[in-house]
Amino acid sequence: MRILVLGFTGYLGGHVTERLRALPGALVLAGGRAPGADLAVDLATVSPEQLAKDLASAVPDTVINCAGATGGDAVSLAEVNARGPAVLCAALREAAPAARLVHLGSAAEYGPGTPGAAVTEAAATHPIGPYGATKLAGTVAVTTSGLDAVVLRVGNPVGAGAPPTGLPGRMAALLREAGSDPEAVLRLGDLSAHRDFVDARDVARAAVLAATAPGPLPPVLNIGGGRAVPVRDLVRGLAGLAGFRGRIEETTAGSLRSAPVSWQCSDSTAAGDALGWRPAHTLDEALAALWEGGRTT
Repeated sequence: MRILVLGFTGYLGGHVTERLRALPGALVLAGGRAPGADLAVDLATVSPEQLAKDLASAVPDTVINCAGATGGDAVSLAEVNARGPAVLCAALREAAPAARLVHLGSAAEYGPGTPGAAVTEAAATHPIGPYGATKLAGTVAVTTSGLDAVVLRVGNPVGAGAPPTGLPGRMAALLREAGSDPEAVLRLGDLSAHRDFVDARDVARAAVLAATAPGPLPPVLNIGGGRAVPVRDLVRGLAGLAGFRGRIEETTAGSLRSAPVSWQCSDSTAAGDALGWRPAHTLDEALAALWEGGRTT
């Protein structure tokens, strides 16, 4: 099986590529902007015609699109998260219409959740801000493409390599900088929100299962930890792993992207039914992997 991973050096793309390379019988092709790519491509700028030519040469049986942007202005987010999947779908229809497409979406597409409830794939989408809106546009491009495609709507991934554009990666960086200084003060935003955290290794396992599952799959599958956890618990857990001896102050409002969403929790029952997937790692294990910086299965 020839599997092309787009965004292979990114946070989740790195985990997916690593897991695929341990899969017997899989030939993994790396796609993206980074040096060493088998298919050099930037989904934000490539034309559908050029990408179709590249895909015709690569002859993939499956494409896993891990390329995405979490930070930047609305235009940059739209180029990667909305235009990118649309161009990819157009090129696949032309060059490899029988290939399966696995696209990584985001639980941010749902927008604010109802406290105490977990959202299913049938829930209405009301994204807050450009990130969630552009990820939803990418999902729509995939689910209406007519391809053998599935969107994995991922919760808040935690694990090795987490970028500083998200809270887990930013907290790890701040704690490394603070060290064991008892006078250190970390001034953060409001940490009272609840989030559904999922280990990055579990996300990678879901992507591999979706890439190799027989037959058509549901158009959208939630991939989450299944619990709404106070963000404050994640921060305290990381601080404990770091041996942080200073003080954490919640002195500012939350970010524009996350502040309006006080509750997020995904129901991943459908992923269990379709893929046999359930989260295998606890949040504590995900935080340990993040802090240690290693990627172990």
